[in-house]
Amino acid sequence: MDRRKLLLVVAAVVAALGVALVFVYAKGADNRAADKFDTVEVLVANKKISPGESFDDALESGKFELANVAKSQVLDGADDKSDQFEGTVALTTIYPNEQLIPVKFGGSDEVEAAVTLPIPEGKIAISIAVEDAARVGYFIRPGAQVAVISTLIDRTTQAPIVTRTLLEKVVVLAAGDTSAIDDGSSGDEEEEGGEDGIKQLLTIAVSQRQAEQVRFAEKAGELSVALLNSASTVKPDGGVNEENLFPGNED
Repeated sequence: MDRRKLLLVVAAVVAALGVALVFVYAKGADNRAADKFDTVEVLVANKKISPGESFDDALESGKFELANVAKSQVLDGADDKSDQFEGTVALTTIYPNEQLIPVKFGGSDEVEAAVTLPIPEGKIAISIAVEDAARVGYFIRPGAQVAVISTLIDRTTQAPIVTRTLLEKVVVLAAGDTSAIDDGSSGDEEEEGGEDGIKQLLTIAVSQRQAEQVRFAEKAGELSVALLNSASTVKPDGGVNEENLFPGNED
């Protein structure tokens, strides 16, 4: 075979390969185009939905709409029907154009803590019961700073052993409704007084160690709180007992 015939054969092979490559590319482009334009309708938000917001209320307010989404972009659980979301609330913020999926909706109890109790990072929330007179009346509100004071009690004689500041400064997250606490010792005189035995739950933000201290102190005696402001000074000391209660006997 001379040189000219060899070149013709090579050219024919190259041409055949080129045609094959063009066919493969065109086939892939057709598939990509089909995938891009083959869409389905799903529910999406057209306005911001806040955590705790009812799906039913948001639907009534027109915060959802049907949108065409490429099949390859549809999230798991996204659909064009709203039945699965009825009676639920948003568990997290949902932004405009975001697809609605079941994992972002649930019962109101699932978001209650996050919505109503803005727990600082690294802290946990616990509740303590304090007598009405021991919580500075009705002046304590969420956001207030308080010191928690513990009085240890001799369970045999019911006499106080020592009173010390347990937690120097913690933030109040919530103040629960007052309720009468019946310890079985109340009588007619207490009923006439009306306010005796009334306690309130204060929810505070604490560290793990502080939570453990509070729970131990509850079992060992009684807790009270002192309201603080920016000028308040609270520092640890030996506390007050029978020996140093009066002036001149301080440690």
